[in-house]
Amino acid sequence: MSQFFQKPVRFIGQLVLGWIELLGGLSMLLGDVLLASRRLVSAGRPGRMAWSNVFAQMVRVGVRSIPIVSLVVFCIGMILAMQMSPVLAAYGATDQVADIIAIAMFRELGPLVGAIVLTGFAGASIAAELGTMVVSEELEALEAHSIDPVRFLVVPRVLAATIMTVCLAVVADLMGVLGGLFAATTIVGTTDASAYLYRTFNAVTVHDFTTGLIKAGVFGAIIALLACYLGMNVKNGAEGVGNATTRTVVLTIVALTIVDLLFTAVFFSLDV
Repeated sequence: MSQFFQKPVRFIGQLVLGWIELLGGLSMLLGDVLLASRRLVSAGRPGRMAWSNVFAQMVRVGVRSIPIVSLVVFCIGMILAMQMSPVLAAYGATDQVADIIAIAMFRELGPLVGAIVLTGFAGASIAAELGTMVVSEELEALEAHSIDPVRFLVVPRVLAATIMTVCLAVVADLMGVLGGLFAATTIVGTTDASAYLYRTFNAVTVHDFTTGLIKAGVFGAIIALLACYLGMNVKNGAEGVGNATTRTVVLTIVALTIVDLLFTAVFFSLDV
């Protein structure tokens, strides 16, 4: 009987230890990133920061993600409009479609969907890139030349992901509203464009916009930190690179959902 309980207990213990190790490693990496960033600013040596690398990562992470994020969120806006219109029509409130889509996009769906798409588009790529550098011993080469891998590789990616996720959230908000506008005016035919936009502008407040941007910035940092951590801790060669890429996508989506839930709970309790 004791052997019957050993396997599930061992599995649960390994799972808990794995999560503790992951959270501890991420916390240490975040501390290293903050320390490296503070040193770059306080030392007054902007040349030590490879800003060209930061801009290159911003293009890679953000600019190249705009088409796919725009397409996905535009379709989600259309889906929401088509799904809600029949239900709201039963209560004579079809004009509320614009309000619901606008608030949902600005507060939740825009930042979250944009971050999830960015996870598959850029997060996995970062993990694979850094994992390949580990396998080819490029990180050891940087350390041998007295170059801090965190400052040279992680900080630019965290900065780029944080900044561009906020920018992508703005794009996602706009495309989601346009998707709902297109469906409501052409497919469902419940309103005209001017009335839809009027209700959208009246429904969205500054708090809706700013809370979404705050979420997006945190989401971007989470994506980059998880991708960099898992990529820099690759083991077992090429197989480890593939595992790190898969874990990056799965763990990041789980982390984004949990953090979004925490943000929503906090904002709800503060009535923001």
